[in-house]
Amino acid sequence: MRTIPIAPQRPSAPALSRREFLGGTGVLFGSLATGSLLAALAPSTAWALELHALTQPEGAALLAMGRTLYPHDKLPDAVYALLVKDLDAKADSLATLREGVAALDKAADGSFVEASPARRLEIVKAIEGNPFFSLVRGQCVTSLYDNEMAFAVFGYEGASFDKGGYLLRGFQDLTWLPAPPESASPAPDLG
Repeated sequence: MRTIPIAPQRPSAPALSRREFLGGTGVLFGSLATGSLLAALAPSTAWALELHALTQPEGAALLAMGRTLYPHDKLPDAVYALLVKDLDAKADSLATLREGVAALDKAADGSFVEASPARRLEIVKAIEGNPFFSLVRGQCVTSLYDNEMAFAVFGYEGASFDKGGYLLRGFQDLTWLPAPPESASPAPDLG
């Protein structure tokens, strides 16, 4: 076994093996569907997320939980990986996250990630209200919906204040509703 010294060798400086050095870290990876909106915007269709505190199985379970809590067929796993990235950065919540993921796997009789979507939903509903559930659900809101990738998928163009507001920039561009009568949408007074 080869050891990698973390500090210059001194009598009291411990050396860590590569396995010890990498312990508790992992990498999540995936790809964007070719031809999708995000694949057209991204420099590459492959993505990877280096985890600093969580392991790859823990990250995968949290990604699956995020998808269970907020399911969007159009959102690729790359967007859900942002949730895992943000949770991985919460060092003060690491014990809660690890215990929660272990409980998910136990409830799934093995692997939460490999459970069916219906079973995952049952498991998540059963833990609703506990601190782990609240932590993940709360982080989902900002991680999933406050990022450029989600904006692109959902068609949100961002703030319009710096572009003069919405009145003359898409306010009445609804294509998914029937056109209102002319009297309901009078022309704006630009004078």
